Amino acid sequence: MNDQLNISGEKIEELQNLASQNLFMHAQQINDWAGNLKIFVKGEGVWVTDINGNKYLDSLGGLWFKSVGYGRKEIAEAIYKQACEIETPPSNAACIPQIELAGKIAELYPDKSARSFFTSGGSESVETAVKMAKKYQINTGKPGAYKVISRRYSYHGATAMAVSLGKPSTSDTMGPEMPGVIHVQNWDSYRIPNNINPVDYAIQCANEFEAAILHTGSDTVAAMIAEPISAAFGIHIPPKEYWQRLREIADKYKVVLIADEVITGFGRTGKYFATDHWDIIPDITTVAKSLTSGYSPLGAAIATKKIADSFMGSENEMFRHLITFGGHPVSCAAGLKNLEIFEKEDLVKKSEVMGIYLLNKLSSLKNLKIVGDVRGLGLLAAIELVQDKKNKTKIPLSFEIQKKIPNYLFDRNIITFRAGDIISLCPPLSITIDEIDFLVEALTSAITKVEKEI
Repeated sequence: MNDQLNISGEKIEELQNLASQNLFMHAQQINDWAGNLKIFVKGEGVWVTDINGNKYLDSLGGLWFKSVGYGRKEIAEAIYKQACEIETPPSNAACIPQIELAGKIAELYPDKSARSFFTSGGSESVETAVKMAKKYQINTGKPGAYKVISRRYSYHGATAMAVSLGKPSTSDTMGPEMPGVIHVQNWDSYRIPNNINPVDYAIQCANEFEAAILHTGSDTVAAMIAEPISAAFGIHIPPKEYWQRLREIADKYKVVLIADEVITGFGRTGKYFATDHWDIIPDITTVAKSLTSGYSPLGAAIATKKIADSFMGSENEMFRHLITFGGHPVSCAAGLKNLEIFEKEDLVKKSEVMGIYLLNKLSSLKNLKIVGDVRGLGLLAAIELVQDKKNKTKIPLSFEIQKKIPNYLFDRNIITFRAGDIISLCPPLSITIDEIDFLVEALTSAITKVEKEI
């Protein structure tokens, strides 16, 4: 697949040299890309075009966020219009898009009186939520509550505090972690021990939060945080009883329940919020990525009325938290237009329908010897590869499939960066049946090739 672009070979070489000398890519070893960096110049729908004119299907939606797809000119026009009118307000003031977006989020959220504290992205949303939870405890009579319970192998962001919440972390940690973080077991739907009933096991895992609270003292625990579906841990879908039990524990011990929906929020799972599947309302929900489909940086900590009302009163109760570019009006304008597209094209319902089709197509991969599991909800899915299906043993790192599979998929015009023993899929919600067929065909080819090598 090749489009003709008017970019000379000399210009491409100049860009590669410049990148090799001056660019610091996120979470990549410089030696792996220097001189051969993937540079993209155009996007439309689920497709992106590189600087050489080659087209690829983006199976991960940018970095879990390109929900409405690439090339939405109406979002670009909304950004331009707002920037031309007033790009930022004076201090301690707001612009119209900030107000309207907060109202729109509350309309979509199960608590219609919720307030949104806007940030610049996911890590800031998590930082804000944790700080908000601690201040809430001070305001409501638990001044010694500073500890936060999170799950091992989760990912809540790259800032120093957020990194502390996942252990071990996929981000570099330099020095001590944030004091007061307690880690408990994550939810794994594939490796349930001793053939325990999945619901019983889910409740058993959830009860680790209660055990940690009892061990450390409930008066010292401010919050517990988890992703409804942890992408970092392999996209395992919990039964509804898991999150319902978390809600019960949080209520029992007066602990703030934070749902990190930076990846799952805004339609990814076939509901606007993943916790809607399980009929619970977190105290605080963190969002980012799909709020603008990545067209402009924006995130939010959505606080229920119970949480938000605790900050009313004197200056002692107020939330002394400020992020200079949090809720930037230009980004809020992008968010409003993005959610308008969601409604106009019914993308949340499409995520549900296309997600079912995707999982049905992926189920054929279970016939391959190294495919141990296929799972997902909406358009968030995972394929887990194993060396031995019976024992569910992992493929040794020495096979380097985390390097091979992305390359084999790239040869079939699929781009991804999350493809090793777990192949993660998070395409735009606008993906079509034909595009899903194209994706699954490429996945079948790549996995078959690795299977023969193993």
